[in-house]
Amino acid sequence: MSKSRGRRPTIIDVAERAGVSKSTAARALTGSSNITEETRERVVLAAAAVGYERNHLAVGMRSGRSGMLGLVIPDITNPFWAEVARGAQDQAAEAGASLLVFSSDWDVEKEAAHLRALRRARVDGAIINPVADNFDDLDRFGLPFVLIGSSAERFVETSSVGSDITQGVRLGMDHLVSKGHGAPSLIVGPKNRLARVRFLRAVHQHCIERDIDPAILAMEEGEYTVEGGKQAMRRLLARDHVGHVCVFAANDMMAIGAIMAVREAGLRCPEDVSVIGFDGIPSGEFAWPGLTTVAKPGRDMGARAVEGLFSEIEHKPEHRRIYLPCRLIERGSLADLSAQNPRRVARGGGV
Repeated sequence: MSKSRGRRPTIIDVAERAGVSKSTAARALTGSSNITEETRERVVLAAAAVGYERNHLAVGMRSGRSGMLGLVIPDITNPFWAEVARGAQDQAAEAGASLLVFSSDWDVEKEAAHLRALRRARVDGAIINPVADNFDDLDRFGLPFVLIGSSAERFVETSSVGSDITQGVRLGMDHLVSKGHGAPSLIVGPKNRLARVRFLRAVHQHCIERDIDPAILAMEEGEYTVEGGKQAMRRLLARDHVGHVCVFAANDMMAIGAIMAVREAGLRCPEDVSVIGFDGIPSGEFAWPGLTTVAKPGRDMGARAVEGLFSEIEHKPEHRRIYLPCRLIERGSLADLSAQNPRRVARGGGV
């Protein structure tokens, strides 16, 4: 059989190669049970030989499914959200689906535009980290969806997947106590982020349980970026401190920025200043020193969200919030002060 150069192979080419009818070839490739295994194997080998790929658009028009899913995350440059996307992509691929990824950049209008684009693309459903506080755009989405991240807690009647931030913060705080750090300084995100509220709530509860007044904790805020962490750390170092300085940053990018600011101030980490982060991004392993952090299960979150989305698509949802546990990764950025004498760090970062 000869094919015209550049012509896409068809099911007819497969049937001719396998020596079966067109309908038999089609049934073999769609997983029909009314086909012998010998015939199915012959058709599959023939499809590979001629380079045939199913036309998923045509299949979708017949089945009502496109085989495409959407994912809207807040910041594609943040390695944590890249891990979430990877977990979602792997789980989707295992089910034979493709994933379209959008970044909202924490912008309500961008998020709404992405939802409209996904609707026009006829995706079967979407996984969304919601930026807006209202349900208007999601109500108009008109397709199955699952929510992810801290923001999803605002929508209690919707299926969602997220890290157990309370458990993760307590894990980090307990580790600080075990290393002799009783009341850390905090670097947190902007006031309009629910993640900040959850982080502070867990820290304050931990302090109250240990008879520590949360009001004594020094705190600076910034964007969830390396630069945001740098600037916040500079402001913390400009304060008067008695003893070793310990900082609990609300995400790893801020923590890495904090370590950089410590070096810029002529101080050492962890000898002068200890830093612990939150997220567990891969780059924390390559920071100097390596970043001790509370790792959130990003890939697992993405994978579980896809599983939940398929349940929504198949009209078998369990509308519930899934909390995934965090784990501690201990590296070199946190000093063990449990048997050490305190030192004084003066205003402006001098020792």
